[in-house]
Formats: sequence, C-alpha cells, structure tokens
Amino acid sequence: MTLDILLALTVFAFVSSATPGPNNLMLMASGANYGFRRSIPHMLGISIGFGVMIILVGAGLIQAFDAWPVSYTILKVLSVIYMTWLAWKIATAAPVTERAAAGQPMTFLQAAAFQWVNPKAWAMALTALTVYAGDATLLAFGIVAVVFCLVNLPAITMWTVLGQQVARILTNTTRLRVFNLTMAALLIASLAPVLLPA
Repeated sequence: MTLDILLALTVFAFVSSATPGPNNLMLMASGANYGFRRSIPHMLGISIGFGVMIILVGAGLIQAFDAWPVSYTILKVLSVIYMTWLAWKIATAAPVTERAAAGQPMTFLQAAAFQWVNPKAWAMALTALTVYAGDATLLAFGIVAVVFCLVNLPAITMWTVLGQQVARILTNTTRLRVFNLTMAALLIASLAPVLLPA
C-alpha cells in the first residue's frame, strides 16, 4: 500500500468514523448517561470489533454473503430489530438520580457484536475494502483494519466527551428524558438507508 493510499485511507477512516451514525449516537447517549470512564469498554468494543469485522469480511465472509443472497435480507431484519431494541433502551434509560444504581452502558463484547448489525459499519467496511485494499490480500485487509482501529477510537471518543458535557445540562429528569428520546429517535432515523428502497 503506497503512502498516498494510506493517507487517503486515514482521512476516509476519520471522516466516516466521526460523522453521525448508530455508534456515535449511542456513545453520546452513553457519555451523557454513564460518563466517560464507564463508556470506555463501549468505545473499545466499537474500534476493535470493527477492525475484526474488516478482516473477516475481507478474508472471505463477503463471498459467503454473495453466494447466499437471502443472508443480506436476514442481516437487514436483524439490524432493524436490534437497533430498535437499543433505541428503546436509550429512550427508557434511568433518570439522573438513579443513573449510578440502575442501567449499564454497553459492554466491550456487546459493542463489538453490534458492528455486525450496524448498517453504517457494513457500508464503511465494504467501501474501505473495495477502495483501499485493491490487491485483496490478508496484509491489505490487516492494514485497513489497523488504520481504522487507530483512527476510529479518537474520532468516536469525541462523541462520548460531547455526551458527557451535555450531561451538565441534563440535571433534571425532564431534560434527560427529552435527550434520551431524541437520541433514540435519531438512532431509529439512522435506519432510513436500510428501510428505504435504493
């Protein structure tokens, strides 16, 4: 991989990781509801889980999906169901006074597994592999995965910090409820590319 392709990949990884999507909306909600420190496993699960996803998809999983086209429909249905459940969890998060005792942020494994039903993650992985791993070698897939892991973590951290800062104004139950309902609605809205016909 040449230096100019590596630079272009780095820019793509940062922009695609930093723009709004299911991961970032959930991290913002997690930062607001649970704070930065408790959201670290969630952030690491996203970065490392997505890197693993890139390698597995590049190494041949995508051929299995192409050979069995109904698997795309199954993945779409699972994505919608799981993201709707996550939106419900965000919308019904505990009030500020109960935050420490009730509710848990997403774990490392939950965040890593979520990448497989995240439509934006699939779009990012397929684009990155197609554009930046043209020779389709395991080394190329590994480079794409490592770049994403390194660039993704700082990009998504901004959303958790933003959520933590927003928490300063979420000092009563009504404000927190409005914030959580808004985050849940935006998470559902992020399903539009999956639900609407191309």
